Amino acid sequence: MNMLSYDVLSTYWSAPFLEANINIFLNILGALLLGMLVGYERSYHGRAAGMRTYGLVSTASAALTVITGYPEFWYGGHVAVVSSADPTRVIQGIVTGVGFLGAGIIMKDGFNISGLTSAASIWASSVIGILIGVGFYAASILLAISSAICMMWGPKLESWLPSRQAVSVLLRYEAGFTPNVETLRSWLNERGFLYADGSLSVSQQNKQAEWHFVVLDTSYRKVPAIHLLASALDKFDGVDEFKLSHARN
Repeated sequence: MNMLSYDVLSTYWSAPFLEANINIFLNILGALLLGMLVGYERSYHGRAAGMRTYGLVSTASAALTVITGYPEFWYGGHVAVVSSADPTRVIQGIVTGVGFLGAGIIMKDGFNISGLTSAASIWASSVIGILIGVGFYAASILLAISSAICMMWGPKLESWLPSRQAVSVLLRYEAGFTPNVETLRSWLNERGFLYADGSLSVSQQNKQAEWHFVVLDTSYRKVPAIHLLASALDKFDGVDEFKLSHARN
C-alpha cells in the first residue's frame, strides 16, 4: 500500500474522521473553559498559576484522554499499523519526559514564581505533536489555535476581571525599633491592603529588624498597588528602608 497515495491521505479528512476530530475538539474546548475558570480563582488571589496555566493543562489532559476512545482512527485507521503498535505507552513516556523539561524552566525568586505558563505551554505543545503523530490532524490544529488564543488573550481577560494584586514587601526598621504585627495589620487595612498570614519571615542585621511578607490589594483599584503602597510606606513610623516587588506564588 502506498502511504502517500491520495486515497490513503484523504482518509484523514473523510467525514468519519472529521466527526471524530470535531468531537475531540469540543471536549478540548470544554476543558479549556473549565480550566480557565478554576485558574481565575488562583489569579484572583494573586497566585502565579492563573487562567492560562490551568487552561493549558486542562486542555492538554482532555486531549490525551479523549483520543484513547477512538483507537479505530489511529494512524488513519490502518489496522496493520494499529495492531503492531501501542501508542499509549509511547504517549506515557513523552508526557513524563516533557514534564521534566517544563519543570526546568520554572523559576522561584523570593515570593515570585515565573515560568509556569511557559512550562504548561511546552506540555501542551507535546500533546499537539502526539495528536499529529496518531493522525488527528484537524484536532491538533484546533488545539494549537485554542492554546495560542489562551496564551495571547488570557492576560487581557485577567486584567478585565476583578483580581487582587499581590505585593512582596521588605521592611528594614530603624535600629532599636520594635515592630508589631497587629499595628502593621491595622495600618495596612486602613489603606485597603490585606496582610497575608503565614507569609512573614523575620531577620536582623546590625540591630535592624527586617520583615519580609506579602500583602494583597482588596480595593480592586486600577492604579498599581505597588505604587500606592510605596507612597504610604514613606510615612510609616519606624521604617528606615523598604523594597517592594510583585508577588505571585
